[in-house]
Amino acid sequence: MKLGVIGCGKMGTALIQGAIRAGVVTAGDVIGCDPYEKSRDAFATATGAKVTATLADVALASDVLLLCTKPQDIPTVLADAVSLSAGQPRLVISIAAGVTLAALESSAGENFRVIRAMPNTPALVGHGAAGYCLGTKATAADAQLAQSLLGSVGVAVAVPERLMDAVTGLSGSGPAYIYLVIEALADGGVKAGIPRADAIRLAAQTVLGSAAMVLETGEHPAVLKDMVTSPGGTTIAGLAALERHGLRSALIEAVTAATQRAHELGK
Repeated sequence: MKLGVIGCGKMGTALIQGAIRAGVVTAGDVIGCDPYEKSRDAFATATGAKVTATLADVALASDVLLLCTKPQDIPTVLADAVSLSAGQPRLVISIAAGVTLAALESSAGENFRVIRAMPNTPALVGHGAAGYCLGTKATAADAQLAQSLLGSVGVAVAVPERLMDAVTGLSGSGPAYIYLVIEALADGGVKAGIPRADAIRLAAQTVLGSAAMVLETGEHPAVLKDMVTSPGGTTIAGLAALERHGLRSALIEAVTAATQRAHELGK
């Protein structure tokens, strides 16, 4: 499989680094395209792959195109890639936020199969969470490739397209919510007398370890919460304070509001 990456920014670079580490592709089977020399050089250094400034080089050489450009550039870039592909069938995987399968298929034409994906920024450190959905012509093999590619930098979940806005609201925007939680926990530690740097490290590691417990044990978060919560102890006092101040409902509303905004932007 020859994989072409259109847009050699941080997310495209992270996905290819993960895919190479996982053995999904080799560096020799990847070619990246970007108009900016700095981005091309960084991509080549990080992945060991070939790079070019010319879209035709990628369109003609690749079986699969990974679109990592800005959403507003997708129609033009994809239409140009189609016209340069000499009519050969291709798979296109787009990670552009808000660009629907219908829009992708309209630009891609009859010979291209499409998949829409929404990764998030922790993919940059190998702990991403992504949702993806299949176009009308995508095959089971295409789905497996998307799963392998996106899963090489974290967790990937196949969803119907009607849930992609919810994926955006939950895991796409979710890192920002968690950074706010980490900052607030650290502030609490500072208030209690812990030096700032130590408080941030303790808060971030607590979030990381707690997430790992959910994923690795398979237990419901409520079960793990109860394991920490002794009768009359410190944890239940803290949990009661969180309930009084509406943390649970605030996070639910955050996901709901972001999902609605993603829906509006996709129109």
